[in-house]
Formats: sequence, C-alpha cells, structure tokens
Amino acid sequence: MTRIAVAGASGLIGSALVRSLTTDGHEVRRLVRRAPRAADEVRWDPRKGEVDTGGLAGCEAVVNLAGAGVGDHRWTDAYKREIRDSRVLGTTTLAEALAGLPTPPRVFLNGSAVGYYGSTGSRPVDESAPAGEGFLPSVCVEWEAATAPAHQAGIRTVLARTGLVVSRAGGAWAKLFPLFKVGLGGRLGDGRQYWAYIALHDQVAALRHLLDTEELSGPVNLTAPHPATNREVTAAMGRVLRRPALFPAPAGALRLVLGEMAGDVLGSTRAVPTRLLESGFEFAFPDLDQAIRAA
Repeated sequence: MTRIAVAGASGLIGSALVRSLTTDGHEVRRLVRRAPRAADEVRWDPRKGEVDTGGLAGCEAVVNLAGAGVGDHRWTDAYKREIRDSRVLGTTTLAEALAGLPTPPRVFLNGSAVGYYGSTGSRPVDESAPAGEGFLPSVCVEWEAATAPAHQAGIRTVLARTGLVVSRAGGAWAKLFPLFKVGLGGRLGDGRQYWAYIALHDQVAALRHLLDTEELSGPVNLTAPHPATNREVTAAMGRVLRRPALFPAPAGALRLVLGEMAGDVLGSTRAVPTRLLESGFEFAFPDLDQAIRAA
C-alpha cells in the first residue's frame, strides 16, 4: 500500500482518481482548505502559502489537480485572476513544501492543460511544441513553472497537460450532454476547430501511469490519440445519443454570450499524446464514439 496526497480531490478528475486509488488499497490524504474533519484530510491554504507538512509525511506521491473551473464563469478580470491564482499559488505552495521535507515524495504530479499550446489550427502539436499566445497559455506557463522548487529538489516532477475530459459528471463536456439529449446540440462556429479530448476513465488511468512510470517527467499530453473537430464531435454526440444535432451556434453569438472565453471555445488545439504512447500507455476508449458511450 502506498500513501498518496491529492489536492483538488473533490473535483471531477480528483474524485475519480481518489476512488481508483482507494479501491486498489492505497492510502489517500486529501488536501482541504477548511479544518480537517477526518483522519485522511490535510489542511492547506494556498493563498497564504501554508500547508500542514506533517500530513504529507510518508507520502510517496503528491498529486495537485486544484484550480478554479475555466468554464464556470464569464471571464471578468476578477475571475481570470482566480483562474490564475488558484493554480499558480497552490502549485507554488506544494512545490516549496515538498522541497523542504526531510524525506520528500518520489513524484510530484501536477495538473496542466493543452491550453498551453493556444490555438494551433489543424497543425498537430505534442510536448515538443512551444507555448502559444493568450490568457490560457500564459496561465499554463506560470502554472508549470511554479513546480520548479520540487524539480530542483530532485523530486520527479510530471506535468499532466490534460485535454477536454469526456464526462457527464463535470467539466466542459457535461454542458453538452443535456443539450444533445433534447435535440438542441450543434456545432460551435464553423465546427472546424480541433478538440483534444480524453475519456474520464483514460484520464485516471493515465494519471496512475504517470505516477508509476519512473522514466516520465516534465510535460505529458493527456489526450486521446486522434483529436476530433467540433463538427465531428457534434456528429458523434448526435449519433451516440440518437438525437438530431441541427442547431449551430454562430461565432458572433458565442462571442456575445461568452466574451473573451469564446476565443478558446472557437480556438483549435490538435494536441496528441506522443510521450504517453511512447511510454507504453494503452487507451481503453481511444475512439470518440467509445469515449462518449463510456460517459
């Protein structure tokens, strides 16, 4: 049995990861921002840069998936600060704390996103590609750089650049299922933008693969092997749910409703999981229809 600490344990991916780990007999310590109510909870305050290092003692791995939801609110200046600070401050707090432990964990697995690459059109990008331009790429650059204290302390540090997680339980895809179920789904803009997606099952399996694969460090794309265009996503959703998908959302309307966030909805990121595949990972749901059915 291995002791693993998880920040962001109540989120879509974090809760699924915790279930997977505990089912297999691992001891999980969940980081919480309030007073602990259970023996498996560890207090932290990322805004103040504080964490109960005693609760991290003996952990062989620490996973940080904490961060405000990118699509939860319209991007006001205040919410953009929340998106950035919730990631960068939390990562800094953990990286510095782990670097100062007498016996640090063997691996620090930190969240990131394929938003790092920005909009790349139809050009495939893997982990060797540079950062893009715009708000989300700038956040991802700072987010990843905040892991430096752990890396410099000799802790194997992995950056999980996650795509759009296909799930009904949360995340961006959860907003699509209700629309398509009642026949109101349709493409966004011209539908030619690429979505780098991954089934929730594969996301959790990939995270566990990163924890266990000693030769992996640095950025790793967590996306299915073949990104799909939004037009293909629309067709697959209609096909799997057996509903028409006839109601496109014009780009202008999206910009009016979503504001700055529309640039990311209409943007195209054709990210591919080169390093994940090279390390021997096998997807359970590599196909878009399979991923939607699994959800």
